[in-house]
Amino acid sequence: MTDQQGTDLSANTDLSANTGLTDSTELTDSTGLTEKQSAELSAEGVPQDALRRLAELRPGRPGGIFTSDLSVNEFLLVREAGFRPLGLVLGSSIYHVGLQVGRWGKNQELDVLSQAMYHARELAMTRMEAEADALGADGIVGVRLDVEMKEFGNDIAEFIAVGTAVKAEPGAGGGGVSDWRNNKRQPFTSDLSGQDFWTLIRAGYAPLGMTMGSCVYHIAHQRIGGKIGNIGRNVELEQFTQALYDARELAMSRMQAEAEELHAEGIVGVQLRQHSHTWGSHTTEFFAIGTAVRPLREDHVIERPTMVLSLDG
Repeated sequence: MTDQQGTDLSANTDLSANTGLTDSTELTDSTGLTEKQSAELSAEGVPQDALRRLAELRPGRPGGIFTSDLSVNEFLLVREAGFRPLGLVLGSSIYHVGLQVGRWGKNQELDVLSQAMYHARELAMTRMEAEADALGADGIVGVRLDVEMKEFGNDIAEFIAVGTAVKAEPGAGGGGVSDWRNNKRQPFTSDLSGQDFWTLIRAGYAPLGMTMGSCVYHIAHQRIGGKIGNIGRNVELEQFTQALYDARELAMSRMQAEAEELHAEGIVGVQLRQHSHTWGSHTTEFFAIGTAVRPLREDHVIERPTMVLSLDG
């Protein structure tokens, strides 16, 4: 799909501000980011204010701080697993979703809308990963990926990805792991909770990245004769069944394809969501998302669960 930076409202368009650096050398002097980092982040669409914020964090240095949206329990468990939070990272894309109309009596995928929803999320995720890379992170935990339709246009939505960038300390994962990034040389991403992340690492597995698949599907309308014939009867609506079945399968298969590209062993924490957004009752997006994982070592052993007996009541 090709991005168009104009105002053509008939096409899928990323409307996010792409504020390039007017003087990368000056920014390097004022924030500590290298000229190469500044140029790469700007090319990804990360705004100048974000570059300054990231450089001001200075995690691990005297007087530096970190930011995180992890709860207290999640923060402590992530630290116990051997990962140090560096800072809150985010990516955003304001996207104009193009127009495609389905045939009244036909089940069909609306591929223009499917591509729009996928590409907009990918832009947000890429910008979040770019911020984490600028911090020198090994991964991003507790990622949230949200969509919000905007009031200034029924076909304009904001896609936002937020998470906490982390750095692996020596001995993380039981030691012996030299590289926590995935095969694309990007920081890993995970939407698992801090508790699930800790359990995953303790069991000898590591996240590779969040994988997702999207399918926007038009569900055919039922003919009047069919509606009348079904009055008072218990009967499966096969047309509707096949439409929803097919749409979910398409979303799932696309998520699985992304995991295969990462050479994952599997996907955990899979969620299959359904959103109508603003398209009406017969057009729905099916969205599959999960965290692709790999074993840290071939000889890893999963610890037996510990039984906890409540004495309350």
